[in-house]
Amino acid sequence: MEEKYTILKKYWGFESFRPVQEQIIDAVCENQDVLALLPTGGGKSICFQLPTLLTDGLCIVVTPLIALMYDQVEQLKKKGIKAIAINSSLTKREIDIGLDNCIYGDVKFLYLSPERLKTDLFRERLTKMNVSLLAIDEAHCISQWGYDFRPSYLDISEIRSLIPKVNIIALTATATSKVKVDIEEKLHLKEAKVFKRSFARTNLSYSVRLVDDKEKKLIEVLKSVPGSTIVYVNTRKATKEIATLLYRNGVSADFYHGGLPHDERTSKQQKWIGDQTRVIVATNAFGMGIDKPNVRLVIHMSLPQDLESYYQEAGRAGRDERKAYALIIHNQADIEELMQRVRIQHPSLDLMKRVYQGLANYYKLAIGSGGENSYDFDIHTFAEKFNFNNLEAYYAIKKLEEEGLLQLNESFYAPSRLFFTVDNKVLYEFQIANAVFDPLVKAILRLYGGEVFSQHLNISERQIADYLETTESKIKAALVKLNELSIVDYDSKKDQPQLLFVNQRYGVDELPIDKVRVGERKSNASGKMNEVIKYIKNSDRCRTAQLLGYFDERDFDKCGICDVCVEEKKEDYNHEMQHYREQIFAIMSEKSYVIDELIDIINPIHKEDFLEVVRQMVDTSELSYDEHWMLKMN
Repeated sequence: MEEKYTILKKYWGFESFRPVQEQIIDAVCENQDVLALLPTGGGKSICFQLPTLLTDGLCIVVTPLIALMYDQVEQLKKKGIKAIAINSSLTKREIDIGLDNCIYGDVKFLYLSPERLKTDLFRERLTKMNVSLLAIDEAHCISQWGYDFRPSYLDISEIRSLIPKVNIIALTATATSKVKVDIEEKLHLKEAKVFKRSFARTNLSYSVRLVDDKEKKLIEVLKSVPGSTIVYVNTRKATKEIATLLYRNGVSADFYHGGLPHDERTSKQQKWIGDQTRVIVATNAFGMGIDKPNVRLVIHMSLPQDLESYYQEAGRAGRDERKAYALIIHNQADIEELMQRVRIQHPSLDLMKRVYQGLANYYKLAIGSGGENSYDFDIHTFAEKFNFNNLEAYYAIKKLEEEGLLQLNESFYAPSRLFFTVDNKVLYEFQIANAVFDPLVKAILRLYGGEVFSQHLNISERQIADYLETTESKIKAALVKLNELSIVDYDSKKDQPQLLFVNQRYGVDELPIDKVRVGERKSNASGKMNEVIKYIKNSDRCRTAQLLGYFDERDFDKCGICDVCVEEKKEDYNHEMQHYREQIFAIMSEKSYVIDELIDIINPIHKEDFLEVVRQMVDTSELSYDEHWMLKMN
């Protein structure tokens, strides 16, 4: 299969594969089901993208991360590969046209959120598609024992009955043995080939620091370790406070969180990626899908809730295989705060029902309405209107999301989209009859081409306005009018979190909440929290070995570069040096020697260390040289 190397070079610019990638690709091409367990930054996407380019047909990619979905689609398009994403931000018409293009067009990759799989519209179109591969990204989401359980993932196995000859590749960067078994069972993998690359990152040094003054330690670390850095905190307020503190102390820093406008988020992110900003202080969603290999330092100023999340976030450092550092800075109060956070994240059944009812009232949804509709959502406005605590309401929504009732897409941005609903002939007649719209129509066709007749394209009102030397607001108003006249289907950009009622609205007493599962998830979260606390408190065992042990890699000994290993080396060194001192005292108590004689008698394992002990003893006048360069005791 020499062609795979040609494609690798053509689209990714690489001459060779990373460890395990080639074996995974070969297994997929042989039509086998595959479970790929690769570390963060291990190159998972190539494992399903490259085999798809080797075959006829379409790859369906299921992923819960809409931001990542958009990012991968854009990257594929830049490579000249046709890909589309379908999620809750699209109108039904856009979804309809997109699915048609997967049947009759030359689309190679269809990215879907898992909730989309069970819709009648998708299932009816699926049977007409030439599907060559089903790729399940973030496959750990199918297991309630994982850290990011999504009930909608359980619907994936039903899809196999509609495309029984299509093989599956499931991919994840974080899976314990219990989760691995769950993935294989719940996806109904058939004699799956399992590939696992060690989760060890030999270039990444893990450390934990318990301090009284966290901010002082942060500044100290940043001034002693150079390079691009991510600092994680758990509140939006803290991102700005810490970034301001760093800036005032001479560190190039900025802050980032999902509540900022899209343009501002993009600008901050690009400046950091381009190394114009050294440190980005962010909430934990930052960094997902960002390809920045030269991050030297990832610092957690708030404790992660589970070791899976920590491994993913810390793993954003050192993807260029050069030495990098992952550091947790904490104090005793952080442990209490973590325990409180986990309690809040598992609300009572009563609170979940009250929040669900509040949302139904907020959007004026009658029972049986609202299914598959997406709404702009502001947590603060909602909580204030219905007298909820912001955090409690947020986590009740997240728990309802786990139960497959809602879907909240945060840090959301969807560009404006446009599609001509009429053909060329009708459009030309419209331009003649409505000369006022003629320049706008011509501008759209010149800027975006004929594809705008076959599919919804992302557009920029600002770009059109600049082309026509007018204002953005006038372009928007004209597009709205064309939409009303049924000439175009225009969907203006969204820059707010989106809330989706996955199903039609239930009566609050009929909510299908699995009480047993909710209780198990709460217990599971407490267990994961305790593992984090155990990790930060255990200063006797190699940090990498602790993390790998959590992921059931038991044969790893020591990394040699984490804080525990470095401290152990110091202790071993000090013990060795003390042993040399004792030997020197014992041998020289009655006789003097030249240094070479002393070395021959003691025969030290590390000669340089032995000579250093002699130098120190001379400096402290415990030993001295006579006129014949004989060492003697003083």
